[in-house]
Amino acid sequence: MGVVSEEAIDEFLELIDQVEEPLKKTFESVHQGYRREHLSRFLKARDWNVSKAHTMLVECLRWRVNNEIDSILSKPIVPSELYSCVRDSQLIGMSGYTREGLPVFAIGVGLSTFDKASVHYYVQSHIQINEYRDRVLLPSMSKKNGRPITTCVKVLDMTGLKLSALSQIKLVTIISTIDDLNYPEKTNTYYVVNAPYIFSACWKVVKPLLQERTRKKVHVLSGCGRDELLKIMDITSLPHFCRRGSSGSSHHTEGVDCFSFDHPFHQQLYNYVKHHYETQGHAEPAKQGSFHVGLPEPEAEIAKTIESELHKFENCNGLCQPAYDRKDVHETL
Repeated sequence: MGVVSEEAIDEFLELIDQVEEPLKKTFESVHQGYRREHLSRFLKARDWNVSKAHTMLVECLRWRVNNEIDSILSKPIVPSELYSCVRDSQLIGMSGYTREGLPVFAIGVGLSTFDKASVHYYVQSHIQINEYRDRVLLPSMSKKNGRPITTCVKVLDMTGLKLSALSQIKLVTIISTIDDLNYPEKTNTYYVVNAPYIFSACWKVVKPLLQERTRKKVHVLSGCGRDELLKIMDITSLPHFCRRGSSGSSHHTEGVDCFSFDHPFHQQLYNYVKHHYETQGHAEPAKQGSFHVGLPEPEAEIAKTIESELHKFENCNGLCQPAYDRKDVHETL
């Protein structure tokens, strides 16, 4: 980190020390002892403009206070059958760690349907995973490795991506906006695998709308991406849909489907939340009801661009879509 960067962080620290008490308290819960690293993420997200980064962080802290985010890890989604439904339709899981100690999150973009629960349950679940990552997994790996580990990598499986995804764009962009505003720069790299032609068409028009910093993080791999991903992680950490012979997110070959509620990550997360609810001294079991979080306005330009591109395919009734070929898809990107 250069001198200019260090000076910006020092200036940022002086500003953040002046915020009111409720914001200071939630700030303590999120930086987990790594204040400079935490502030640097907001600075990166605002191109090292201290004033803009300060405004962004204060708004994030207010969002946390207003929506009681610090307590979200003691708000279980019950009954467990409902949580299982969320897991079956919002495909995300953690398959392991890179050799550098970064958590590997797998996301089934193409086969997530978001049709078995209300939008608030999906948002609650997503934020709980973020908070568990930041408050439990990353501090644990930082301690284990003797250095700050504050980011993760994400492997995005595009298997099954089709025109019906149009109905999910608003929810996906809401979740993405929550991450952009409140969890900036938490993903080190995005690896896209199993990409059909429809993804390449959408990516071509969306890519120019993204900041260069974000574009550089996205790597579209050929096929299931196994060989490339094995350069940064062991096979035991490889998502199930990247293993040779896998037919996509809906099946697994070697190892456990990391999207499943039965996977150790989801069992640990669910039991962690349930335990924290019980240790708060609640006499009654948790009742069904989602944890409502104020939903931001999604990024309109990107959402509209994707919608427009998908409508083009829809209007062609598939006639204008070239034959599916993973190698061709990779080369066009």
